[in-house]
Amino acid sequence: MAVETCCIARRWHLTFSFCELRNVSDVLEPSVALHSGRPAAASARGLADHLELAGIAVNRTRMPMAVTDPNQADNPIVLANQAFLDLTGYTADEILGRNCRFLQGARTSAATVAEIRTGIAEEREFTLEILNYRKDGSAFWNQLHVSPVHDDDGKLLYFFSSQDDVTEFRKVQTLEATEHRLLKEVDHRARNVLAVVSGIVRLSRSDDPALYAAAIQQRVQALAAAHTLLADRGWHEIPLDQIIRQQVDVLDPNRIRVKGPDVLVSALVVQPMALVIHELLFNATIHGALSGPTGTITVHWDGAPQSGGFELHWEEADGPAPDDVRRSGFGTAMLRAMIEKQLRGKVRQVWTETGLMVTITVPGSLEGPKGSNSV
Repeated sequence: MAVETCCIARRWHLTFSFCELRNVSDVLEPSVALHSGRPAAASARGLADHLELAGIAVNRTRMPMAVTDPNQADNPIVLANQAFLDLTGYTADEILGRNCRFLQGARTSAATVAEIRTGIAEEREFTLEILNYRKDGSAFWNQLHVSPVHDDDGKLLYFFSSQDDVTEFRKVQTLEATEHRLLKEVDHRARNVLAVVSGIVRLSRSDDPALYAAAIQQRVQALAAAHTLLADRGWHEIPLDQIIRQQVDVLDPNRIRVKGPDVLVSALVVQPMALVIHELLFNATIHGALSGPTGTITVHWDGAPQSGGFELHWEEADGPAPDDVRRSGFGTAMLRAMIEKQLRGKVRQVWTETGLMVTITVPGSLEGPKGSNSV
């Protein structure tokens, strides 16, 4: 009897060390059918004191821990260690007798809360992550582990729970996931650009080596300028007006008129359209309206600002009479490849007595090119 009384007294000393009880009436007789089990490794001396040592370890560990009593109304907290108080910012008086839901807040997932309720109802062990809130209102990601505690007859006595603040770990995971998506996106864009460059090299006319080199250089420069524009805008939507003016503003503004409503186009549209405008401008300079002293070009469009779709008109006037035979060269191939294959649009070309007229239709809400992006 003396030994048993001594053990009970030592256990109550341990209980008070977990967190300060609110009044003496909280001190009840320990459950005689509750046993901690034999430690996985213990000397004879350690085994003799293993209950007290376990209690000391729980209270001194940096791992927050709490015990709830499902046999009381609303399954309140009946025991918690100092690490739990440090994590949540509450005092012992503020947590004892309360259900752990006081740690939930505005952005706590209802689905996660439902998982907890199901695990409790089924009296099973579970681990999950939940967004909890400290007393000061700050949020933290809590990796919650809950385990039921039964007596010798299988009756549920308590739920033991441990908490781990994994907020910083989740930030690292999120950063790594973001970096991974960014690398995949960079890889995708690089492949697209290289495919277009490959098409430029493959389809450019090579009759004259000097002209061939100059044509490729100019086309790659147009592609690079569009890339810079995208980078400056964070690869977000860009006004169609800005894409066109970037290509035509190097020439005489009195000979090229650009007008149209505000239309934001997808980042996927920017580089193909930049190359299309470059090719039309190059053709006009060599063979079309700008090859003579009085020719002019009007570029205008209609569009749906919300969807990003548009219909663009390229109209040349006062240029030389068209040749009887119009050879389909790289410019025409580029035009159709960019608009019809990559942007899923339509191109219509008409030669009048004074110049070329082109109508380009690009659908809105472009999600991505179908098939190969190569020219």
